[in-house]
Amino acid sequence: MTARIAIVTTRDLPVPDADEDLLLPHLPEAALVAWEDPGVDWAAFDVAILRSTWNYHDRLDEFLAWARATAEVTRLVNPVATVEWNTDKRYLADLAAAGIPVVPTTFVSPGERVPADAVVALGGHLVVKPSVGAGSNGAKLFDGDAAGAGAHVAELHRQGKVAMLQPYLAEVDTAGETALIYLGGRFSHAARKAAILSRDMSWETGLYADEKVAATVATPAERALADRVIAALPGLGHPDLAYVRVDLLPTAEGPVLLELELTEPSLFLALGEGAPQRAAEAFRALLT
Repeated sequence: MTARIAIVTTRDLPVPDADEDLLLPHLPEAALVAWEDPGVDWAAFDVAILRSTWNYHDRLDEFLAWARATAEVTRLVNPVATVEWNTDKRYLADLAAAGIPVVPTTFVSPGERVPADAVVALGGHLVVKPSVGAGSNGAKLFDGDAAGAGAHVAELHRQGKVAMLQPYLAEVDTAGETALIYLGGRFSHAARKAAILSRDMSWETGLYADEKVAATVATPAERALADRVIAALPGLGHPDLAYVRVDLLPTAEGPVLLELELTEPSLFLALGEGAPQRAAEAFRALLT
């Protein structure tokens, strides 16, 4: 069968991702191709689905230029407008304005000072990371180290990156982070991720921090918030997405949104019964 669907990865990934190993046997119409491979004829595919393009944050301008060019000759999923929005975590401000409870976040662009109302946070328990990043790249945890936190902000600015400051929500150390996966607009399954930043990280692939992930059942509150996020997306200009991953953190007042993954999320297909088949069905439906 001639491949009609491109499952888009990167040449920097040494082996196929586990999701792809599970997906491809159910999707014979698809082939695994790297976004930065100059020999790929993207017009030969009916659909190009972004999956494990996990080096995009180091080459964002190049990646977005490729995405725009590819979208001119085939259907790119998720769409370019969504990718442009979602690859910079300043999208959290849009979701907060739409009424979604998010982790409190302060963004500081190069040339800006940390706002006065956020300076005190530098001496607290907080995470400092770039607004463009994946797999915990560039994220550091500080606790009572204002000098260290300020130095990391300065380093991110030196690299031309927007820094973001977020309080560390300690409940994650015991309850973990919940990822809710939606395929073709429908809830599929959920996964529980252990805290990463509060323990030593390992980087076996070099592209992302290794995670301890297990299947879980989302609580009613988690499912309700994730459904609210899904319902808000069309109003923000992002309808009809092939996949969405909603990452939530627990607080005493209920779950809050940590990240909304619309570009290249792991879908943890091994952790949902029938999830590889559901993903294949959702991606095959894009052909029509």
